[in-house]
Amino acid sequence: MKKITLFSDGSSLGNPGPGGYGTILRYGDKERELSAGFKDTTNNRMELLAVIEGLRVLKEPCDVEIISDSSYVVKGINEWLRGWIQKEFKKVKNPDLWQEYIEVSKPHKITAVWVRGHDGHEENERCDKLARDAAQAVKDSLN
Repeated sequence: MKKITLFSDGSSLGNPGPGGYGTILRYGDKERELSAGFKDTTNNRMELLAVIEGLRVLKEPCDVEIISDSSYVVKGINEWLRGWIQKEFKKVKNPDLWQEYIEVSKPHKITAVWVRGHDGHEENERCDKLARDAAQAVKDSLN
């Protein structure tokens, strides 16, 4: 199984408001960046979508380490998801995205690791910039 590191971040300018996500996928010395913006979303949706879109582009089962500054995403994956599934996502925010995460993560071995945001972590800072730039581009297009 290939070992992939997936760095991710999300942003929204207003919550809800224009938002974006940024993802870096790393395999050995190869990297791929992904980002996109949306006109009406929340920070947590963008944090989770960054992970989903990163997993979606993987073409084979991989051992994936997700690095995120989102406690919501990391704890959701590591601690809360099993319970949410058991209660059929009742009273859970963003159930559509969590169910999408379940589908795209199925072939992979996933580990999620939290890092402090805005603390000089090189890839997290890059993902943050990708996410903010995508959100800003959407905001600018609305004016």
